[in-house]
Amino acid sequence: MMMHATPMPARRIGTLAACAAVAMALSGCVSLGPKVPDTLLSLTAQSAPAAGAAASGSVRDALVVLEPAAEARLAVTRVPVQIDDANIAYLKNTMWVERPSRQFQRLLAETLRARGGRVVIEGDGSALGPRLGGRLLDMGYDARTRSAVVRYDAVRELAGGKIETRRFESVVPVADAEGKYVGPALNQAANAVASAVADWIG
Repeated sequence: MMMHATPMPARRIGTLAACAAVAMALSGCVSLGPKVPDTLLSLTAQSAPAAGAAASGSVRDALVVLEPAAEARLAVTRVPVQIDDANIAYLKNTMWVERPSRQFQRLLAETLRARGGRVVIEGDGSALGPRLGGRLLDMGYDARTRSAVVRYDAVRELAGGKIETRRFESVVPVADAEGKYVGPALNQAANAVASAVADWIG
């Protein structure tokens, strides 16, 4: 018995052809995810509470560490390079795992916790208790001095509405403008600033 193939409807053939064409076009211009850079940077606290360390106190007495404000060039995950007074670029093939202001907030809180004696929490502007905030002015590479620079304007709010401010800065020489050198230098500079802030807070 001879079998005859049933011809495919013209409409279905047209639909399949259109789908194939769209798939081929998308394969050339659409990426399923961003390209992973050669180096991803993160900040690690050199001083942190030991396992099992504890602190207690009231919500109103806890020191609240706020995420510092940052201008547009620092509000991204790319690492800024200061070429001269007016020009900024970004370090090639290098990114932060998270925006630097958020990482610095955590680093600062960990450094303060390591000093012991008080409850330290990370919060926002609605939190109760004394607060430590400010502005992250710089966290990047300066091509003019070949160094990593971290600069932070701290604002400390005390009971009774009193406010204290102080600028902190750390500059660490860098062998070359590559992520494998800039990353550790930035981590060292950020820890130096966090330690100086902790000394100031007391």
